[in-house]
Amino acid sequence: MPVLDCLCASFRRASRALTQHYDEALRPLGLTPTQFTILQALSRIGTVHQGKLGEILAMDSTTLTRTLDIMARHGWVEKLPGKDRRERQLRLSRHGHLQLNRALPTWQNVQARLRQKLGSEPWQALITQTNKVASAVTE
Repeated sequence: MPVLDCLCASFRRASRALTQHYDEALRPLGLTPTQFTILQALSRIGTVHQGKLGEILAMDSTTLTRTLDIMARHGWVEKLPGKDRRERQLRLSRHGHLQLNRALPTWQNVQARLRQKLGSEPWQALITQTNKVASAVTE
């Protein structure tokens, strides 16, 4: 595979490849990688307004709204009124917790296989560096 000197191009290529890999694993469970990420994030942060969730996940509002609407129809996410009409609070529903718990073994298996292929130290270094990059460009 040719080396791409552009950080953006390299990350986008890696992101597409990883997304396809996780999508194949999660598809039989009726989940997309984006939906799984939202389930996982909500399980960790609890109730949060939609704007803050978008910031945390670096997702644009349109994509997040569309995905949350689908997840709400499945009963995985509860939308609660915020302080004013424009703000929505979100939290994982009981069914969302069940869906997340159902998907965790599949996700853990994919994680373990990738960690084994890359090695534990490079794996951890990638996690650290990708979080640093995300922080650097969103601050």
